[in-house]
Amino acid sequence: MSNDVAQPFCNNAEWGMLDWNDLKYFLAVARGGSTLAASRELRVSQTTVARRIAALEESVGLTLFEKRPAGYALTPSGDELLVHAEEVEAAALRFDSTAGASTRDISGTVRLTTEEVLAMTVLAPLLRELHDLHPKIHIELDSAQTIRDLGAGEADIALRSTSKPQPAGVVGRALCKDDWTLYCSCDYAARHGVPKNKEDLKNHSLVGGGGGNLWRAYSAWIKDMGLEDQVMVQHGSSTGLLSGVRSGFGIAVLPCMVGDGDPDLIRCLPPRENHGRVMWLLTHERVRHAPRVRTTIDFLYERLKRLVSELELAT
Repeated sequence: MSNDVAQPFCNNAEWGMLDWNDLKYFLAVARGGSTLAASRELRVSQTTVARRIAALEESVGLTLFEKRPAGYALTPSGDELLVHAEEVEAAALRFDSTAGASTRDISGTVRLTTEEVLAMTVLAPLLRELHDLHPKIHIELDSAQTIRDLGAGEADIALRSTSKPQPAGVVGRALCKDDWTLYCSCDYAARHGVPKNKEDLKNHSLVGGGGGNLWRAYSAWIKDMGLEDQVMVQHGSSTGLLSGVRSGFGIAVLPCMVGDGDPDLIRCLPPRENHGRVMWLLTHERVRHAPRVRTTIDFLYERLKRLVSELELAT
C-alpha cells in the first residue's frame, strides 16, 4: 500500500504537465474496479486504459491504484483524490451544459424512477429547483415498487441502490454507499429512550413493512434477531415506515440519506457494514445524450453529491 500523501491535482508542482483527459480514465477505473470494466465503459482498449492510468500516476507523482488479482483498488491517495476528480468532472459537465444551453432544445419528458421514500424526501425539493432552471423539462416520477427496465425504455433515469453489475447498455454514476439503519423520533426517544444495542431493541416498538423487496429483507432481519413480537404496526410502503417513525409510534429501518437529513430523527444503531450496496444514478446508452436526460442527470448528480457530502460532515 502506498504511503504517498494525496494533494489536490491543482497543487501538484507539475500541474501544467497533467493531461486532464486522464481523469476520465481514473474515474472509470475507480468506478468499475478494473481496467477491463473501464475499457468497456470508455470503448477503448484495456491497454490504453492501463497506459493512461500509468501516465496520470507519473504526472501527479502518486500511486493511485493498488493492482490486485481481482482488479484495481484505490490507494489512500487515490481515494482522497477521487473527490477532486469528481469535482473536475462535475465542473466540466456544467461547462458543457452551460455552453450548449443556447443551442440545444432542453425540453420534453423525463421519466425518473426511484424508491418512494427517496422520491418524497430527497428528490422533491431538487425537482422544484430543476423546474425553476429548466421549466420546459417535464418529470414523470415513478415510485412503484417494481424495478423498471431502463433497457426496455420503461424509464429514462433511475436513482437506484444495487450491489450487482448493470445490464449491457446501462451506464451511470455512483453517489454513495446505500446505508440503512434504525431510526426513532426525538419524541419517541424522550418517552422511551434510544436503544444502545440490538438486545435493547427487545424493549422497543418496531414499525414494520415497506413493501416488496424492502420488506422481504427487513422482515428477514427482524426474524433473525428474534424481534417479530416487537412489530406493532406494518405499513405497505417505505413512506409508511417514515411516517411511523416521525409519528413517534416506534423504530424502523430507513435509508441514512433520508434519516440523517431529518432533524427530528435519531440514529439508533450504526449502519450494517460490508453490505456492498451503492446508490447510483443510472440511464441507458440510448438516451444518455438526449439534452433533457443529460441535463437532468447532471443536475441531480451535482445536487445529490453535495447533499451526501453535507450529511457526512454532519454525522
